[in-house]
Amino acid sequence: MVKAISWRFIATITGAAIVYFLTGDIGDSGKFIVLDVILKLMFYYGHERAWTMVEWGTAEEPAADSA
Repeated sequence: MVKAISWRFIATITGAAIVYFLTGDIGDSGKFIVLDVILKLMFYYGHERAWTMVEWGTAEEPAADSA
């Protein structure tokens, strides 16, 4: 979990640095950070929900003996 959090931090800060480099506005970088975290959480949640509906590629449970 720490590895995932640290990577998310690095990726968000990298994006914010790019926004600052392109705009020169620290406020835009802050907005990016907030939107980045919120939108990526929402997209990840939606992605996971969508994949729960996919049936192909999953192993079927063997039928229980009725004897």
